[in-house]
Amino acid sequence: MARNKKRVLVPNVMGAAGWDVLKEREDVEPVAFPTTISPGDFNALLRSDGEVNGVILGLTRFGETECAGARGLQVVARIGVGYDTVDVPVLTRRRIPLMVVGTANSPTVAEQALFMMMALAKRGAHVDRLVRTGRWSERLSALPVDLMSKTLLIVGFGRIGTRTAKRCLAMDMNVLVYDPYVPADQVRAAGCEPVGDLDAALPRADFVSIHCPRTPETEGMFSTARLERMKPTAYLVNTARGGIIDETALHAALTGGTIAGAGIDVFDREPPAPDNPLLKLDNVVTAPHMAGVTRESIDRMAGQAVRNVLSVFDGKPIRENVINPEVLA
Repeated sequence: MARNKKRVLVPNVMGAAGWDVLKEREDVEPVAFPTTISPGDFNALLRSDGEVNGVILGLTRFGETECAGARGLQVVARIGVGYDTVDVPVLTRRRIPLMVVGTANSPTVAEQALFMMMALAKRGAHVDRLVRTGRWSERLSALPVDLMSKTLLIVGFGRIGTRTAKRCLAMDMNVLVYDPYVPADQVRAAGCEPVGDLDAALPRADFVSIHCPRTPETEGMFSTARLERMKPTAYLVNTARGGIIDETALHAALTGGTIAGAGIDVFDREPPAPDNPLLKLDNVVTAPHMAGVTRESIDRMAGQAVRNVLSVFDGKPIRENVINPEVLA
């Protein structure tokens, strides 16, 4: 490795657009690593000959041990917008920015949230089975419902929540927004109604879509008590992070008639255990943490993750993508 080159660890499954950006930089040496790499092998890679100036992460965890092992580290970037696998305070203490991909996959997740709402409302899996199993005559036994004129409650009004709202407003839905960190005027300007009390808003909602990060504040947010405040005809969709919904409470709510159904892209344990009782319910639509992943978004995220790293190397970090901007002061 030439001494003047910046060395960057990159997951081998990163989208082609990211590799294309790296190829344009003769001053950067990418080092690929498998996404299945063990923690021990990853730490050994960080400690191998020479400095590691940048790290791009998929779902690989990064904390105190990894940070201590990477000499010359200037930036950590995620191919995504979540960062619960990264110890942000550790990076902040060392004045290393953690960067995410901004809006690269926001439209994709918003589309998935809308898809899950529609799959639940239109009873997609059920009506498909009726045709495939010759039960056409049962088609009026459990009617679908419209999204038009229904009330959606969005929890979290960031990059994804705002885009979900825009799409649902176009479906003639009424959109409520709960986000204590977003000014009410900003919510109103987007054509939505701000609500300051989540518990008071839940009984009004026909659909609830979660778009907040998993933090100590939001972990277990949807507990038995919260679910019991929802309408028995309501649907709950989570394309954010596992752990925000108490899965035991959700199963009880779905089997006890507390709510009508759920769309779950993320689980507390991933992949979920084969005997996870949620997987056996007909009123649940699931996906394997794929809400932000499409052919197009993979390339957008990869390209942005690489540009994030290069912006730090070039002394012009893309500030809006930095999770801990205080390190840039």
